[in-house]
Order: sequence, then C-alpha cells, then structure tokens
Amino acid sequence: MTKPDPFRYFKTSREIIRLAVMLYVRFPLSLRNVEDLLHERGIDISHEAVRYWWHRFGPMFASEIRKRRIEGMKSSRWRWHLDEMFVKINGERHYLWRAVDHEGEVLESFATKTRDKKAALKFLKKAMRKHGCPEVFVTDLLRSYGAALKEIGAAHRQETGRWLNNGAENLHLPFRRRERAMLRFRRMRSFQKFDAVHASAYNHFNQERSLSTRTNFKLNRAAALAEWRGLGAA
Repeated sequence: MTKPDPFRYFKTSREIIRLAVMLYVRFPLSLRNVEDLLHERGIDISHEAVRYWWHRFGPMFASEIRKRRIEGMKSSRWRWHLDEMFVKINGERHYLWRAVDHEGEVLESFATKTRDKKAALKFLKKAMRKHGCPEVFVTDLLRSYGAALKEIGAAHRQETGRWLNNGAENLHLPFRRRERAMLRFRRMRSFQKFDAVHASAYNHFNQERSLSTRTNFKLNRAAALAEWRGLGAA
C-alpha cells in the first residue's frame, strides 16, 4: 500500500520545503533569516510559511530519522551521559534533561519544572523504554540521579566524576545557540516539539569531523544531505 504524499496540495515544491526546514532547525537562524537566505537564491516566500512548514513537517522528518537510526541501537555495552540544563519558557525556569550515548548521539530529552527524584525517574524510564538499559550511567553529583537509579535497581551502574560528563555538557552548546536565535521559548508544548526536532537533525548531520579524514567527512556529509532530501518521499 502506497502511503499518502505529505506534500500534496502544497504549491511550493518539496525540495524548497525540506531546505527551509533544514536551515531553520539545523542552524541558529531566525525565521526572517531563512526568508532572506532563500530570497537571495531567488525563492520568494514569507517567514510565516517557514514557521508553518517546520511545525507541519519538522516532527515528521524527525520521526523518520529516529526510525532509521534506532534499529540495532539497543546495547547493554552503552555508556549514557546524563545531564540537565536550565531553560526559560515564558520567563519561568525549567529543566531540560538529556541522555547522550558514548558516541555523542542525543538519545532522549525531556523538560520538567523541577529536577527532583520524581522528574529524574520519569526521564530515565522514558529513555530506557526506547533504548534499553546501558551498562553505565555517567552523571554529575546531582542527588536526584542516585535516588532515581536506586529505585530502578541500577545504582551500581552509576559513575560520577569532575570531567567524566563533559560529553553531555558540550552538547548543550548547539541548543544554547539555537535558543538565543529564537529569543527563548514561550510554551512548553512548542519547546518540547522543537527540542525533539532539533535533536534528530543534530544527530543526522553531526559527522564528528575532528575524528575523520577530510575525504570521509565529505562523503558522510553528502550522504546525510542526500538522505535528508529523501525524507517524506511517497
């Protein structure tokens, strides 16, 4: 059975829609920045069209990326790096919990109003339901992690250290740049949606260029871009 074409009834071509969504989600650009960049390339669209497209197609693209990458990813040999960061949503402080694997892949993210044991436990259960239980949980000294891991019977798998969790903390930087470009967030629902789409796009295009030769990096970058251009294909 052929699945319906998600781009049906849209006057703008699917190539332009994919390009606009990629520019907005992947790079720290505002909606008007994307409009100006496309206008320079002879594509006349409104920034409101870009907003509509990422709301409509961003979650669909992210879902396709996750489905393609999640197969064969569950492994008991994994090391998860867990960390939380402060975010402002409509002027109120919230906490974004993130789980990152040993290769720098953002596995799961979850926003809460608190960072107590209950919030940590909910986050861990959500991540483990999708990706299984890793061999080691690397965390900072926040006691909520220890209490939550003790309740699920994984306290013996926790590791803490001063610099052990740098991998997760460094991955906050791309999201911080994106957050500044968007002038913060105003609703929890839109924040959760954008964070999920941004994480999937980051995983898809992150090539770890410092760990590969220039030739391999160019091949991997071209393959990632070609795969993105095929998202949403009927």
